[in-house]
Amino acid sequence: MSRFWPFGSGKKGAAVRGVGNTRGVSYSSSPLLAAKTPPWRSRFLVALVGVAFMGLLARAAYVQVFASEFFQRQGEARYAHTMELPASRGRIHDRNGQVLATSVAVPSIWAIPKEVDADPDKRRALAKLLGLSSQELDKRLDPASRFVWLRRQADHDTASAIKALGLKGVFQDREYKRKYPEGEAAAHVVGFTNIEDRGQEGIELAFQKELQGRDGSRSVVRDRLGRVVEDFGELIPASNGRDVQLSVDSKVQFFAYQRVRDAVAEHKAKAGSVVVLDVKTGELLALANFPSYNPGDRRNLSGAQLRNRALTDIFEPGSTMKPFIAALALETGRVAPETPIQTAPGRMTITGSTITDAHPHGVLSVREVIQKSSNVGTVKMAMQMPPREMHEMFTAIGLGQRPQLDFPGAVTGKLRPYKSWRPIEQATMSYGYGLSASLLQLARAYTVFARDGDVIPITLTKRPDGQPVSGIKVFSPTTAKEVRLMLQMAAGDGGTAPKAQVSGYSVGGKSGTARKQEGKGYAGNKYRSWFVGLAPISNPRIVVAVMVDEPTGGVYYGGAVAGPVFSQVVAQSLRLLNVAPDLEVKPQIVTKQVTAVEESF
Repeated sequence: MSRFWPFGSGKKGAAVRGVGNTRGVSYSSSPLLAAKTPPWRSRFLVALVGVAFMGLLARAAYVQVFASEFFQRQGEARYAHTMELPASRGRIHDRNGQVLATSVAVPSIWAIPKEVDADPDKRRALAKLLGLSSQELDKRLDPASRFVWLRRQADHDTASAIKALGLKGVFQDREYKRKYPEGEAAAHVVGFTNIEDRGQEGIELAFQKELQGRDGSRSVVRDRLGRVVEDFGELIPASNGRDVQLSVDSKVQFFAYQRVRDAVAEHKAKAGSVVVLDVKTGELLALANFPSYNPGDRRNLSGAQLRNRALTDIFEPGSTMKPFIAALALETGRVAPETPIQTAPGRMTITGSTITDAHPHGVLSVREVIQKSSNVGTVKMAMQMPPREMHEMFTAIGLGQRPQLDFPGAVTGKLRPYKSWRPIEQATMSYGYGLSASLLQLARAYTVFARDGDVIPITLTKRPDGQPVSGIKVFSPTTAKEVRLMLQMAAGDGGTAPKAQVSGYSVGGKSGTARKQEGKGYAGNKYRSWFVGLAPISNPRIVVAVMVDEPTGGVYYGGAVAGPVFSQVVAQSLRLLNVAPDLEVKPQIVTKQVTAVEESF
């Protein structure tokens, strides 16, 4: 029979009962169980938890309430992008609506370097299409850069070939590129823009504010591949630039450019310029220079090509000043058209300096003084005048003043105060030495003869049809008409520029030839040749000024070098303006050569 001990009996039971009775355990038997936790420690832990919780609440309040806009922007920056919507630059037209400058949309290639993922073959293909070496491409695709242009204003074939490569991290956007249909012929008028589509020269610079327009913007969401997923926010449309209409006639401009280019080549000259003015309105119909450049391709340009010589180059106008002295002498009653002036023996001395004619003429009337371009005869008229009177007349016709023209680069010229003139200086100024002007200033000055005595403001923008133009009265209509007849004699048989005549039209003008200044003296064999005139004499419509710089080959007189260019430009311009001939249509060109005795400096 088995034995059974009741629970709780004996020693074993007592031990078992002790398990459930904690009061029977002695804490002193274990040092870990004997250590009591200080009350401050528990409170400290609770405080830490509370502070951490309060910090989280403060941070949440800062993020959600006080700095929500900042974090919203930071978040949007990860997925939202603002795309610029470029405005199309305004067009430039000639007076008849012909486009001289316009903008066309072209692709531009850009990349996010750290996202570009391409095998070596594709990278080499990309470099070849961009016209870069592999090393240059690797340098541009520096992973440290967030954005880089690979090719701005690329051609469509290049852009299509790059797109076909399917390169990750390489993208295309649309930009506008300027096109200039008239090329070299109108370059100095129109000018050009830089890669950012901002005007740098010419009308592009002068009317930058009107032409540029205002860019718009579009907010979009892009995915990691740069693709637009959706639009959000406000769309700001681009505002295109305003068109500008010039007074220039592109046909007259092109023809003038061709003629001066041919003259420079024929006479192996350094450069040349032509200005054509409408004397009814003061509008510039042409302003051409050679050498020129292509505004759409400006690689390897030189300063000589960029210079708008008709506005920026000044020179001593020489014999073209003589008609103004004659006009002032007539206006003040000091002489009449037939007043005789003794020019023999072809020279005169003033304060130790000698003034000479190319050939002695003897007694000449005032008309013949201009026809034969006599220095002595002109000086004798001028020395009857007070210096102040001459200075006021020169100022009235625009010398020594910057032309009031909306165009960069127009120069002032030089005209010293009359109080500082010595007698010899007054004498030389009467035939165009000791003062200087640009070709544009000379052309404007000659409107005083074409407009019955008043000189008018000039413009490069088309005037509204029928808008009257008033000028500054300098001479009386009677004086202006008489000088026109003198100019007709100067450009006719027996004058200094018979090659300036035009079949079917009466013309008048004055040639000039002057040695070029170098430092404080004059170059012995370098000349400028020019001719300024108007047509038709019976009812003037245009003034044309021509200048050829440093002609060589033995011919350098203005009548022989610039006169034929004047003739050709006048003939073509009057026909394009539908001006009826005022002479019987027959050959008017005199073929004899102008010699040294036929024109004075």
